[in-house]
Amino acid sequence: MTRIAILETGRPPEALRDAFDDYPARFRALLGEGVATVRFDVQEGQLPADAASFAGVIVTGSAAGVYDDLPWIRPLTDWLKAARGRTRLIGICFGHQIMAHAFGARVEKSDKGWGVGLHTYDVVSEETWMHPRARTVSIPVSHQDQVLDVPSDARVIACSAFTPYAGLAWGDDAMSFQCHPEFQPAYAAALVEGRRGKRIPDTLADQAIDSLRRPNDRDLMAVWIRRFLGLIPPPDEAAGSGI
Repeated sequence: MTRIAILETGRPPEALRDAFDDYPARFRALLGEGVATVRFDVQEGQLPADAASFAGVIVTGSAAGVYDDLPWIRPLTDWLKAARGRTRLIGICFGHQIMAHAFGARVEKSDKGWGVGLHTYDVVSEETWMHPRARTVSIPVSHQDQVLDVPSDARVIACSAFTPYAGLAWGDDAMSFQCHPEFQPAYAAALVEGRRGKRIPDTLADQAIDSLRRPNDRDLMAVWIRRFLGLIPPPDEAAGSGI
């Protein structure tokens, strides 16, 4: 049976935990029914003993920064270095940042401030798993940190003026995105409201909430992720399947 490891690196804010699922549950919903997943609480020191025993690994979002002096950051960085090439790796938000950090990029708090609401990225690489094709994707985001340069062996697959390195890929078996395809717009909006006036200015919060009412491409990106993990047949085999 295909198994996917979900490396849980963060949790929803305390005030939202009763109303919304945790991050592993969101990724299980994104992967779809019938996909076996194993959750690892990275903050508690849990990491897969053997990356190759999983068909893929997803690194979740987190409130932490890759530069934080936390006891679990270095072990995760080292694990990702060792796991590369032994399984398929996906990083989302903090996962995007820690993968880029592990593979040679700089990650810092951006002087552009908070990225919140629905952001649109240009898709600048036609990866084999990007079917159906799209020139842009609009997905909820929530971040201050950004990847500031491209590792020497990576390629940019998605970008915007606000986030130039919004998506990265390494070879055929590692990729990451700054955005949150697993976030429902209602959850992204609740995050903004919880930070309004304290960490996010009212004007930016209003713009973010308004943007989240627009159509998004979460379903499309979910298909891309499932294709990347081998959970959906390659495009030529899927012809006529309605996917």
